[in-house]
Amino acid sequence: MPALDIAANLAYINWTVLTGLAVGSYLAVVLARLRTAATRGYLGFVAAAAALLGILAWFSDGALATGNDSVAGLTATIIPFDPSFDAPRGWALALFCVLAIVEVVAIARGRHWPAVEFGAAGAGLAVLAFGSLGWGGGGLGTLALLVQLAALSVATGGVFAAMVLGHWYLVTPKLPEQALVLFARILTVALAVQIVLFVVWLGIGAGPGGRPGFAALTGEWALFVWLRLIVGLVFPLIVSWAAIQTARTRSMESATGLLYINVGTVASGTIVAAGLYFGAGLLV
Repeated sequence: MPALDIAANLAYINWTVLTGLAVGSYLAVVLARLRTAATRGYLGFVAAAAALLGILAWFSDGALATGNDSVAGLTATIIPFDPSFDAPRGWALALFCVLAIVEVVAIARGRHWPAVEFGAAGAGLAVLAFGSLGWGGGGLGTLALLVQLAALSVATGGVFAAMVLGHWYLVTPKLPEQALVLFARILTVALAVQIVLFVVWLGIGAGPGGRPGFAALTGEWALFVWLRLIVGLVFPLIVSWAAIQTARTRSMESATGLLYINVGTVASGTIVAAGLYFGAGLLV
C-alpha cells in the first residue's frame, strides 16, 4: 500500500526536510549578506537556525537504514543504495554545521569571513551531492536527484528564511522592502521551476519506479502525486505571487502571513515529494 511504503521510509523523508531547511536557509543568509540590507540580528538568527537544523539532520543521517533494511516489517525502499557515500555525506554535513556555527560567531562580532561563509555553503551543497550519489542509482538518475534535492532545499529553506525576514520588519520598520520582495521573488521562481520539473519528471518517467507518459497521474500513487502538484506547488506559487505584491506596497504583516501559509504548504510538498521518491521511486 502506498501509505505503508511512505511510512517505511520516514527517516529519509525526515532527512530530506531537515537538510533542505538547513542548506536552503543558510544559502538565504549568504544571499542576504550580498544583496540586501538585512540586519545582523536577522542574519545571525537564520544562520543559527540553519546550524541547529543541520545538527538535527546530522543525527537523522546517522539513523538512516541501509538499502535492504525494512522498518517495522514494512516494505523496504526500492531505491538503489550505494553505501560508499554514507560516510562522505555525514562528514560533509558535520562540516556544514561547524562552519555555520563559526559564521554565527562572525556575524555576532560584525565580521565577514568569506572563506567560512562560502565554505559552509559549499559543504551544504556537497551534502546534497553525496546524497544524490548514494541514492540516485548512478548516471542521469544521480543528476536528476541532485537537481530535485537542490530545488527542494531552495524552496523549503527559502520560504523559512523569507517568513522570518517578514517578522524583522516589525522591529526594523525602516528596513527597505526590497529584501523581502527579493526573497519572495526567488521563492516564486523556485516553485515555478519545480512545476516545470514536475512535468518533465513525470513525462520521462524519472526515478527508479517511474514510467514515461505521465502514468503516475493515474496509478496507485496518483493521490499523492496530485497532492504534490496542487498543495505543494501550484497553491504556494499563487501565494508567493501575492506576497510579492503585498511586500511591494509595504504591507509587511500581510506578506508575512502569506509566507506563514507557504511555510506549511511548501514543507508539506517537500514531505510528499520525498515520500514519493523513497517510497515509490518517483521524482515529482
